[in-house]
Amino acid sequence: MNILIVEDEELAVRKLQKLLTEVDPSLTIVGVTNSIEDTVAWLGEYDSTHPSKPDLIFMDIELADGQSFEIFDQVEVYSTVIFTTSYDEYALQAFKVNSIDYLLKPIQKEDLQRSLKKFQDLKTSMTQAGTETNVTLNVDKLLRELQLQSAKDYRKRFLVRQGQRYLSIETNEIAYFFTDERYSFFVTHTNQKFLVDYTLDEISQSLDPAHFFRINRAMLVTHKSVDQIQPYFGNRLSLVLKPILDKEILVSREKVQDFKKWMGK
Repeated sequence: MNILIVEDEELAVRKLQKLLTEVDPSLTIVGVTNSIEDTVAWLGEYDSTHPSKPDLIFMDIELADGQSFEIFDQVEVYSTVIFTTSYDEYALQAFKVNSIDYLLKPIQKEDLQRSLKKFQDLKTSMTQAGTETNVTLNVDKLLRELQLQSAKDYRKRFLVRQGQRYLSIETNEIAYFFTDERYSFFVTHTNQKFLVDYTLDEISQSLDPAHFFRINRAMLVTHKSVDQIQPYFGNRLSLVLKPILDKEILVSREKVQDFKKWMGK
């Protein structure tokens, strides 16, 4: 199977190449492009009968020169597309073109395997039916599935204890979450600190990623809580939060690019 990668982050390209090799060593990466302009030029050289035409394209939505949806307005895309993105709000628009799936960054091996299997199953079923592998036949079904995902009810509040009473704290009152000695806490914008009976993994999965970002294994922040962003050695970032937290706060190296996009959104 021939693969084209459309991605403007070099680290993300290397990680995806490595994952693809681990999942299926027989896959052939026939090209890597990093912009709308380069991708349009690359695809323009390959029609539907070209022997090196990519069977599958992994396409990042946010490229340096715009959103990759623009590619479909400028050149005929004969290949199936799996979009990669940090923001699931793009997913519905992604499925309106040649996409059979989308992967949220950072891409996990299990998710990649699932997407490749979906593509292979679709290809097999259409071959057996004697039709071309035209993914648009399944778009309506995929849209319905994805709309159910998009309708996920994110957590709106946390019940916490303060002395002998309980308080219900709205998530929009929370500045950030962090772990300390295996316990999870959150701090409000008014600098109140509360213990919560959930792991950071559980908390992260229950919150809207448009408003909360996990910068490392031990912390989730909101846009409003980030007061200063400074470069840090090892290609990381150092943050100053508000309210101030008396500990070093670093954005892990693999999260830096996604964090920058999230902060600039």
